[in-house]
Formats: sequence, structure tokens, C-alpha cells
Amino acid sequence: MLRYLAVLFLSVFAGAAAAATASTHNPERPVRFVVPYAPGGSVDTVARTLGQKLSDAWGQSVIVDNRPGGGANIGTEIVQRANPDGYTLLLGTTANTVNVHLMKNLKHNFIRDFVPISLLDTFYNVLVINTASPAKSLSELMDLAKLRPGKLTYASSGIGSSNHFSGELFKLMAKVEIVHVPYKAAPVALTDLLAGRVDVYFPGIVSSLPHIKSGKLRALGVTGSKRSATVPDIPTIAEAGLPGYELTPWHGLLAPTGTPPDLIIKINRDVVATLALPDVRGKLVKTGIDNVIGSSPAELAAFIKRETEKYGKLAQAAGLSKK
Repeated sequence: MLRYLAVLFLSVFAGAAAAATASTHNPERPVRFVVPYAPGGSVDTVARTLGQKLSDAWGQSVIVDNRPGGGANIGTEIVQRANPDGYTLLLGTTANTVNVHLMKNLKHNFIRDFVPISLLDTFYNVLVINTASPAKSLSELMDLAKLRPGKLTYASSGIGSSNHFSGELFKLMAKVEIVHVPYKAAPVALTDLLAGRVDVYFPGIVSSLPHIKSGKLRALGVTGSKRSATVPDIPTIAEAGLPGYELTPWHGLLAPTGTPPDLIIKINRDVVATLALPDVRGKLVKTGIDNVIGSSPAELAAFIKRETEKYGKLAQAAGLSKK
């Protein structure tokens, strides 16, 4: 009887695992994930982790196509122009809900031209400075910025990126004037911070963690409303001296408008099932993605609407004009 129960348990467990990874979508050729940033950042990590597992489930390669530039608009518009057949998908980010408030004459409307598939995750940026800086804490950095108005600089991976708005929210709430220096790619911004050519940066945790651990960068706070499980010893920016500060970037999967609804549902089911796998969740959390989600298309649509409205208010409060 015990052997019978053991075999029955293993059969049920194997069946549940198979159901969790069973594919409802059967593409006939490789699928392309367009990442509107250079390799090496958090969105690239998410795309490659998810893509590898979906390749196994679908029996087709998932190709991660990095198309950086234009504040994420180059990659975004490649997907906008693609055939709505499920073979070209966008890894959307915070920048997609910000750009409408910062850039004139956009060639796309993010809400109109894209169909949400799933909110993949939310995560935190971390405020880091070079250890050569005289500031040893967030309070000292704010004091330094007030003593040198317009002299300190902060890097970003481009206009409209989450680290751009992390900096703008910091400026607004701390009432300091630090100069924004946008870069074309996150790794270049990080390199310049390490070299001392810029003073402050708000990268994703995953890219900066090795330099924090080695002592080359000093972490002063994470941007979320709670501490990160990846670096629980680093306080939130709100805890460190700026009460009320909170900014949580995100990644989502979208398709061009016109993609058949039944196809969206099939892809969503596979994405949600894949994100629920313990090895996928574990890998993403280890790379600084604190909140692995996997939502319905409707939930992502509502989320994008809220984010667009939120960043519109922040852009107005920060006095950012369209360029």
C-alpha cells in the first residue's frame, strides 16, 4: 500500500508539473522578443530567462533582439510595425509609459498600438555613488547637492528610463538641483560612474550588485516601498532620509495591435505558467527582480493606464517639457 501511494503521489506530482509547463501555443517558426535596450540590463535578463523556457515549451527558438536607442522608441516601433501574428513581441518597460509625457511627435501611441499580454515583474532601482564621493549616506548626499547646486550629475540609460525618473523624483522630493546625463546604454552609464565621470546613478540592482559587493560603489538606498530581498541590508530611500520616496519599475510583454485575441490568450497562459516555475522565479529573484508576477492581459492594461497617469503627474511636477 505504501509503495502504491508513493507511485500515485509521484504520478500526480509529475502530472501537475507537466500541466504547469504544457504549452497552449504552438508557433511554427522562431519567435522574436524585441528588447528596446542594450544587452546586460534587467529587461534583457528577464527576456532571456523567459525566452529560454518558452523555447523549450514551444519547440521553437525565442530570439532576444536588442534594439537600443531613442529612449526605447526604436525597439518599440519595430514591434509596432511588425505583423500582428504573435512572432514579434515587445518587452515593454517604464519608459513606454513615460515617453508620451516627454517626447513630441512620437510615431506610436503605446496604449493604442499594443495589446498587453502579461505584466512580468516589478523591481527596484538602487541609488549608488562612487566610493570616492565624500557623501557616506543619503542625508550627506542631499547636503552635498545643496552646497553645490547644479554641480552634481546623475546618469541614466536614456530619457524616459526608470533611472531617469528615479533621479527626477529624487531631485523633486529632496529639493536639490543635480544635472541629468542620459546615456545610450546602461552599461556605459555604469562605467562612467565607476570612473567618477558622473556622481549618481539609479541602476537596477542586478547590474550594480557586483560593484557594491566589491566596494567600488556605495549603495545609499533602493527605490521601492520596501527593502529588496536581494540586498536586504540596503535601506529604502524613504528609510534612509527621504520619507515618501517610492518608484517601482516594471517589465511587461506586449504584441502589436491586431494580434488575434485567442493567440494573446494562448501566449499569456504559457508566460504565466513559465513565470510560476520555481527555477524561473528563483533565478529572477537572484538577479534583482523582487516581484515576479505573471498577470492577465486585462490586468496589464489597467496597470499601464495607471502608470501613464502617474508619470504624467511626476513629469508635470518636475517641470519636464516635451522635446
